[in-house]
Amino acid sequence: MTSTATFAASIDSGRPGHLPRPRGPVSTDVITALRGDPSQPVSLPETAADVDYLGHDVQLALYLCYELHYRGFRGVDDEWEWNTELLGLRRQLERGFLARIRESVDPGSSATEEMDALSVEPKTGTGPSWYLRDAGTWSQMREYLANRSLYHLKEADPHAWAIPRLTGQAKASFVAVEYDEYGAGRVDRMHQRLYLEAMHAAGMDTGYLAYLDDANPEMLAIVNVMSLFGLHRSLRGAVVGHFAATEITSSPGAARLVEALRRLEAPEECVHFYAEHVEADAVHEQILRHDVVGSLIADQPELEADVVFGMRALSFLEDRFGDAMMQRWTA
Repeated sequence: MTSTATFAASIDSGRPGHLPRPRGPVSTDVITALRGDPSQPVSLPETAADVDYLGHDVQLALYLCYELHYRGFRGVDDEWEWNTELLGLRRQLERGFLARIRESVDPGSSATEEMDALSVEPKTGTGPSWYLRDAGTWSQMREYLANRSLYHLKEADPHAWAIPRLTGQAKASFVAVEYDEYGAGRVDRMHQRLYLEAMHAAGMDTGYLAYLDDANPEMLAIVNVMSLFGLHRSLRGAVVGHFAATEITSSPGAARLVEALRRLEAPEECVHFYAEHVEADAVHEQILRHDVVGSLIADQPELEADVVFGMRALSFLEDRFGDAMMQRWTA
């Protein structure tokens, strides 16, 4: 295995991933279209009334559409990003996905109460971080890292769409947190880079989207909802709430994963990624609580319900992912 320094020097940082294999009729249509010429007419069908908007097929199709706004795919023309037929299909899928989340979470009115509730860490738990800390195997840890790579290799990017949609103190403080996520100006401290190095040290494929074919649909939904919130100005309150909830709940889980990795005698690069989040996200929580969420709601109180919705959407989708992983590991 090469050293981290040698590996870091050889990273092809901008290389996109490969198109994955389809998971049903919707993702098949999207992948078929992306292999073609975006300047030519393309006919994408209406989605069926009984489609599963949380299922693998729809979630993969949405992931493919959103990825065009990030790095795209090898062999796929960049002009697909703004193809009107593809955007029309994406909007259909987004509406169904958003409606499915809304019907699954209770509405809330107080962002402060929601953040207070998220800050209360239980003494016991049954999710992946608890299981990995106490009994997980190295194989299960690698499976967890593979799934999380879909977000962590573009960590902070989905939430960054919110920046031009904010103003005043909320914007300034939001940027301050994102600046830390991007390494405070140092590429070797970017959280995306730290995760890449952790995967390399764990003997995993470090290619961008290398594990897209293997990822659970529940993980696709976790990443997709960030892109959905971030790419719609009407959901700017939700993306702020989602980001705040992410930072509030990150530190305790990261601390358990540090314990899990040390118990498994994992490479230090793996430990370092999560140890960094224990400290950084504890600081970020306070900034997001008061200077981002507090300032946003003071200036635009009509967004408070959406802020709470973003927080609850995170919890709903994370719980689904946790349940799916635990079912696999304890079957």
